[in-house]
Amino acid sequence: MANRLNGKKVAFLATHGVEQVELTEPWKAVEAEGGRPELISLESGEIQGFDHLDHGEKFSVDREVADVSAGDYDGLVLPGGVANPDFLRMDEDAVRFVRDFFEAGKPVASICHGPWTLVEADVVRGRTLTSFPSLRTDIKNAGGEWVDEEVHVQAGLVTSRKPDDLPAFCGKLVEEICEGHHDEQALQTAGAGNAD
Repeated sequence: MANRLNGKKVAFLATHGVEQVELTEPWKAVEAEGGRPELISLESGEIQGFDHLDHGEKFSVDREVADVSAGDYDGLVLPGGVANPDFLRMDEDAVRFVRDFFEAGKPVASICHGPWTLVEADVVRGRTLTSFPSLRTDIKNAGGEWVDEEVHVQAGLVTSRKPDDLPAFCGKLVEEICEGHHDEQALQTAGAGNAD
């Protein structure tokens, strides 16, 4: 079953304050299956990773989010960390990039505080997902249903709560990217957009 992601390119959208292990472990999982991960960020250069509240390593950015589209990738990973998704959700290009994956029915995997960006992209309405528990009210207010599970999968959307969930999260994100396009995800996103 090795190399299930041969020929597939996966975007990792992150910026300063990313929870390091939530970037590095899924990255390794994609590489181990023959996929090609790329780090997409708000600016070129490097981003600062964190190990909880302590500075971790720096990571080189492959491309700026303003210069990419969902059409360039087969899947999207949104690592957490408290500051990272807070910066991302304030950037119009980052929010557009995330929403485009849902509109295209492409797999998205988000862990810990990562779903804050999903809330901003208005793609949680009518969906069930998990996250770090402090996001529960944000998800409910955005029209989603929050569950306390190690990993939850719904029509191409993979979510988990925290670093302890990474083994299950990584396994499911690989599976969903292998499956490819999810019609239900695209239809649900279109329906949510028409609900306003």
